[in-house]
Amino acid sequence: MDYGLALPHLGDNANLDGVTAAVELAEQHGFTDVWVTDHILVNHDAAEEYGRIYEALTTLAWIAGRSSRIKLGTSVIVVPMRNAVLLAKQLATVDALSNGRLIAGFGVGWSPDEFANVGVTDRFHDRGAYTDETIALCRHLWSGSTQPFHGRFHQFDDFVFGPLPLQGANVPIWIGGGNERALRRIGRVADAYHASSTSPATLAARIPVVRAAADEAGRPMPRLSARVRLELDADAQDFFTLHGSAADIAAEIRAYADLGVDHLALMFPQRDAAGLTFAVERFLAEVKPLV
Repeated sequence: MDYGLALPHLGDNANLDGVTAAVELAEQHGFTDVWVTDHILVNHDAAEEYGRIYEALTTLAWIAGRSSRIKLGTSVIVVPMRNAVLLAKQLATVDALSNGRLIAGFGVGWSPDEFANVGVTDRFHDRGAYTDETIALCRHLWSGSTQPFHGRFHQFDDFVFGPLPLQGANVPIWIGGGNERALRRIGRVADAYHASSTSPATLAARIPVVRAAADEAGRPMPRLSARVRLELDADAQDFFTLHGSAADIAAEIRAYADLGVDHLALMFPQRDAAGLTFAVERFLAEVKPLV
């Protein structure tokens, strides 16, 4: 199992020291990657979790200059809230500046209020189609192609795009989501399925849909990943978490592995540097050896 570390860059108590500590912990302890999540302008109903959040791609660019080994992932960019050409440029830039360490995690979003707040109300109802086109557009531009691009939302004939990402058109695209349309999109075009707050039992029911779509498209089965909150000695919450004793958490991680999941992006609730360091080191000392 590969382990990534979700950065503590959101929440009222998120701070620079905590984000810096997370990057240093990831590099020091052999985490394969670090992850940012994406919201821009939520309404008050979502303010407790996402009202204060360091912007995702700016944060990754900053981290690129403070790290050398870890990969840099988005978990996940809400693609239809963003201009697709600008997004392709930003992601290409992060990959180039980090020497090819980007993982582009994409999702379609869930909040019509946030879409309205950023001025793309109508796009909410076409967000799946917009995301499909954005993936094709990114691959087109990242490849270095000079051929025209004619889609439903974007058309350009005379253009120059650079710098190219170091990984070229092969920047890995990991897609999140849980409904059938998202799962089929993952099977058709994604390099990995990046589930969020999803138990092994729930994930088990989704995997056949992804596999069937991949088979229909003549593609290999995408890699399986999950982002999940982890809190030792805690009780269950309203959403799925890895909680309880070290043995309880290790058993859940083994259940993921039995499904073919080979990557977990771990989110710890602590935001301060000292608290996060303590939580990560407890996981490494108490849980990881039991998996």
